[in-house]
Amino acid sequence: MTNQVNVKSEIAPLRRVIVHRPDEGISRITPKRAEELLFDDIVHLPKMQEEHDVFTDILKSFLQPENVLEVEQLLEEALSSDDDSKQEMIEKVVDYEELPHSFEQVLQQMTNQELAKVLITGYYKEEDHFLFDPIPNFIFTRDIAVTVNDHIIITKASKEARFRENFIIRFIIWAHPIFRKLRDEGRIINLNNVDLFPPSRRGEMVSIEGGDMMILHTDYLLIGASERSTAHGIESLKKVLFEKKVIKNVVQVNIPNDRSYMHLDTIFTQIDASDFVAFKPIIIDGLSSYVEVYNIEGGKKQYPSVREFIEAEIAADARFILSGKGETPYQEREQWTDGCNLVALKPGVAITYDRNPRTELAFKDAGYRVVHAPDLLEAFKDGIVLPEEVKKTIITLPSSELSRARGGSHCMTCPIERG
Repeated sequence: MTNQVNVKSEIAPLRRVIVHRPDEGISRITPKRAEELLFDDIVHLPKMQEEHDVFTDILKSFLQPENVLEVEQLLEEALSSDDDSKQEMIEKVVDYEELPHSFEQVLQQMTNQELAKVLITGYYKEEDHFLFDPIPNFIFTRDIAVTVNDHIIITKASKEARFRENFIIRFIIWAHPIFRKLRDEGRIINLNNVDLFPPSRRGEMVSIEGGDMMILHTDYLLIGASERSTAHGIESLKKVLFEKKVIKNVVQVNIPNDRSYMHLDTIFTQIDASDFVAFKPIIIDGLSSYVEVYNIEGGKKQYPSVREFIEAEIAADARFILSGKGETPYQEREQWTDGCNLVALKPGVAITYDRNPRTELAFKDAGYRVVHAPDLLEAFKDGIVLPEEVKKTIITLPSSELSRARGGSHCMTCPIERG
């Protein structure tokens, strides 16, 4: 396992990625608690896991299995690597979850495998006891950390329901051998460090989630000012990124503060050098939206829409493939079911859900082949086609249960190496 952690774009060939299979904690969500735990529906866990397995099988086919990293496995390995940090994390979790301090010893005595499972699911199988709430949004690993060039940013969630995810990823990035070189070289930016990222004078907290961050180019980091990421958080991060010379331009994309568009990647993702999937009312028309570009030298530009920014500074020949073909009511329906939320495996090859028929037509009109993931996996198995031969293709995932959680393939991936 290498220590290479570097991402310079959204579309360079994906080399290593962090994912999390839906865990048994999801089966404990009740209708009354779904909103509190930021889950939009009650799901059938076995079917959801089956669909996620198809997703990870596609990733493994293109990246090789050892490069598709499962959070639970990383946590177990990190627990085995650093006893002092392990004890500190246990203390923080017990304190945050308001458990009796005697539970520190209970957790400390578990095997690392048991402890990793308990920290993620909340369920202690040996005593048939739930110690913590589930953290169902952990399947959306995009939100927990973002690699920007050769640095990694540990994000800070805006909602309390996601705080234990944050404890876990902070521990993994601090203690796991994959990230040790970054730690030793000061290439970890932790938004939870209140000395570097304090509240504003008005009391506005720092929060930025990974779904709002995209590195479109080695010189441009987009950050959405959204329901989940604050302007103060963006300003604070921008200052540190410029001081460390991580990026030359920070692009603040102001979008409506609305549950429907909770992150930038719910309305906009890149799938090829000049191809972008977009929700027309905001990205093209600029509805309740505008763009501010801050340069490391102190310059500032403004654009009335993401489209105009992209055409001026990223790709003059940009082509926007619209959810629902840009037609109401289909664009609203298919944006809601993650028609804009795609992850690129390499330029021109990306993954989406199979439930957005008008958007599929838009892909076909743009010259893409649309293929169902199980069919592609069968073709790989039979040797009909090799992953390296797949070009200009949109791969659709079965999604009757996955889509209920409100996050697509972009949300379910945390790339740590591309290129």
